[in-house]
Amino acid sequence: MGRLLIFGLGYAASAVAARLGGWSIAATGNAGDLDFDDRAGVIAAIDWATHVLCSVPPGEVDPVLARYGAALGGGGKWLGYLSSTGVYGDAGGAWVDESSAIKGRRPARNRADAEWLALGARVFRLPGIYGLGRSPLDRVRDGTAHRTGLAGQVFGRVHVDDLARGVVAGFDAPPGAYNLADDLPAPQDDVVAFASLLLGVEPPPVVPLESLSPAARAFHAENRRVANGKAKRVLDWRPVYRDYRLGLRALSATTSPAAVSAAPATASADQR
Repeated sequence: MGRLLIFGLGYAASAVAARLGGWSIAATGNAGDLDFDDRAGVIAAIDWATHVLCSVPPGEVDPVLARYGAALGGGGKWLGYLSSTGVYGDAGGAWVDESSAIKGRRPARNRADAEWLALGARVFRLPGIYGLGRSPLDRVRDGTAHRTGLAGQVFGRVHVDDLARGVVAGFDAPPGAYNLADDLPAPQDDVVAFASLLLGVEPPPVVPLESLSPAARAFHAENRRVANGKAKRVLDWRPVYRDYRLGLRALSATTSPAAVSAAPATASADQR
């Protein structure tokens, strides 16, 4: 069994750890057992680990690379980094893949993605992550969901369990970038409407784009379809939750079987 060091034991990285029965795991973060600022302890953990996974997003710089990059490079161990499909920027609704230009609106994210690639990492580019306790179902329930009326704006998403499967599949894959996204990019309004249907409530109202936060407006300014063909070919990975309907239906079934059975069964489309 391997020894995994996780920088940033959060929602996504915890799902990866949960799939590694029998592995020894050390981690920084609120749920971890290592203090990120304990340099001696972290260096010892890097030396101990066979695999290192980073899920810490960059600020102005990547804090993990800034502090521990020298210790991570050249050791021959497996390196993984959870990046974002935001590095592709706005594609006007077109498909993007791992060969597409990096032109995201966050230069620090773009740099971190490139720096981890240069270290020989498997860089997993992720769209919106959802799963139990963190999904459109929860936002509809707590009243924070909204619709915008932007039918032409689409984005991808990935169920956290599929994300974890993809990262573990990457343990046997060559270094490089991999998009882990579902097969059906879709407008956010469609996703929110389906979540509302599963819960048996009216969809939230359409709100003007200018009423949203600057971060939300920036999100809606981007429009892209993320291709997952490389992950399917190289990692032999397939998302179990191929589209948002399958994912939300499964999540809803854990709390509301009646609502799920009442929802229409719509087949997903494999877009790539």
